[in-house]
Amino acid sequence: MATEYGQGYGRLDRPGFGGAGDEEPARRHLLPAGLRAPFEGRTWREFGYLMLSLPVSILMFTFAVTMLSLGAGLLITFLGIPVLAAALAGCRGLGALERTRARALLRLDVADPEPVRPVKRTPLSWGIGLMRSGTSWRHVVYAIVHFPWAVFAFSVAVSFWTYGWAMLTYPLWQWVFPVYVGVGGLQLYGDGTHNVYLDNPFEITVTAAVGLLITLATPWILRALTTVDRLLVSGLLGPSRLATRVVELESDRGAVVDTAAADLRRIERDLHDGAQARLVNLAMDLGLAKEKLAEDPQAAARMVDEAHGEVKTALQELRDLARGIHPAVLTDRGLDAALSSVASRCTVPVQVDVDLPSRPAPAIEGIAYFTVSELLQNISKHTQATRATVDVWRVENRLLLQVTDNGTGGADVTKGSGLAGLAERLDAVDGILVVDSPPGGPTRVTAELPWRG
Repeated sequence: MATEYGQGYGRLDRPGFGGAGDEEPARRHLLPAGLRAPFEGRTWREFGYLMLSLPVSILMFTFAVTMLSLGAGLLITFLGIPVLAAALAGCRGLGALERTRARALLRLDVADPEPVRPVKRTPLSWGIGLMRSGTSWRHVVYAIVHFPWAVFAFSVAVSFWTYGWAMLTYPLWQWVFPVYVGVGGLQLYGDGTHNVYLDNPFEITVTAAVGLLITLATPWILRALTTVDRLLVSGLLGPSRLATRVVELESDRGAVVDTAAADLRRIERDLHDGAQARLVNLAMDLGLAKEKLAEDPQAAARMVDEAHGEVKTALQELRDLARGIHPAVLTDRGLDAALSSVASRCTVPVQVDVDLPSRPAPAIEGIAYFTVSELLQNISKHTQATRATVDVWRVENRLLLQVTDNGTGGADVTKGSGLAGLAERLDAVDGILVVDSPPGGPTRVTAELPWRG
């Protein structure tokens, strides 16, 4: 699993969702990006990465080829397997060095691959486990493939970097060339009888101008070169897709179990503190009314009337609880009617717009309903908003929900609030929750879910 620091979240095709024109830049610079690039830390880090790539790749290539050749040649003896195991283990160790280098200089965070799991805790079993591991062989492929690429990238980077800065600063060091018969400057070419020197102000100025163009282009060339390195590191030195998916599923399973347990605790609490307590009081009131029926019929009638009110309240609480488990209107009529019902109970006016060609999977439909319900409850309790909107639509195989309000803003999914719980619930089904809520508002919360669970 590889992520680059500062990576953003892209929107599919809904206008008004946090695009480039909707956000203020974090910092304003006096110089445009093209002029700043040669002096930015990223450029120097990438140049340093490419400079180090050549010696590191020579080491990795030499080690991998030598050890694999030696191990393959010794397979006819009992030494072949240990040598091959040592070669694979060494490549994995060098791969850890490469991941550290990429993390430090390219700001590329690549997770460590899955470890070797031998059947038995013996050296032979461990060596066989290394040779059966696809991750180990991907490290070998990286050691072999990266060498020619590192040679090419090193040559290109050094050439552009050296020629660009040398030509740009040529007016500062042009005087170091010796002067022969009154002519001094950098000799471009000559055939023994005709020599060309960069010695007059025009030629020096043109040289510096060409150097400036090369210097300005060099950072973008370095970024293109390091993009290939990023792909190689993340694709060959990280965990396999299967292992990454297993980890994600294990995490999602834990989130689903925690969510289900939290829902059961909430239902138990609501039953115990709400309807159950009212029914107990109702039984006690009816018992007292029964005792007073013969002595004071009017008092008994008042108590029965009060008990009737308690029955209505308990029934309403049970309906709300059942609606919280899974509303009947959602099952019968779908998201449009269910969300309209939720919006009608919100304390602020809510405009609902549902544009779906068909109904998604029942589980996804339920999660979408509870997500919007929770967001509207947050609007009622915390935002001081005067209006809100709910938009639901489909893009390819994804269900998109967007809830906006004109409240005070400041919502943050990282502060352990109810939004964090929503994000975990969506993540359990490969969904995404994006919160755009600057202080002072407005707030825009977008949820993205798979169309089929």
